[in-house]
Amino acid sequence: MQSFELQLTGGHPNSLGNTVAVVETVLASPERFEELFNCYFSTDEVVRLRVSNAMKRICKERKELLVPFISRFLDEISRIDQASTQWTLAQLFLSLENDMQEVEIRKAKELLTYNLVNHHDWIVLNTTMITLSHWAQSDEQLQNWLVPQLERLSTDARKSVSGRAKKMLVKIA
Repeated sequence: MQSFELQLTGGHPNSLGNTVAVVETVLASPERFEELFNCYFSTDEVVRLRVSNAMKRICKERKELLVPFISRFLDEISRIDQASTQWTLAQLFLSLENDMQEVEIRKAKELLTYNLVNHHDWIVLNTTMITLSHWAQSDEQLQNWLVPQLERLSTDARKSVSGRAKKMLVKIA
């Protein structure tokens, strides 16, 4: 049996490689989820990118596999300085919010607000705006913090970032 890390290595960096096959393996053998999760600690950034893609796919199919790992996403994976990891976390936290404890939601908000201010990757900014805007609808303090950030980003030179910021301003208004 070939390790997931080996299966996720190689090929064009922007391709999925064997990601779909790995996801199918995990869905068929959920006891291997942690093995896939641990590939986040690979030294190969392409492997980490593909792990992120796999996590989103697994979350759509079997969200309950990720729930026991929420604290590890927050405490360990959030430290990985890679755009694909950070944008995946924003997406996963939104999908998992009903399975998260209040302290986990608070940590996720701290991470995402940090990313919105300090990250420059357009996908990180877009996915983070989506999640924070959703949460701001029921969190007045977050909304008060988020509005000026969205106003700042609404003038970003990148159309996807400025357009998303404008849409999120309307959403939380």
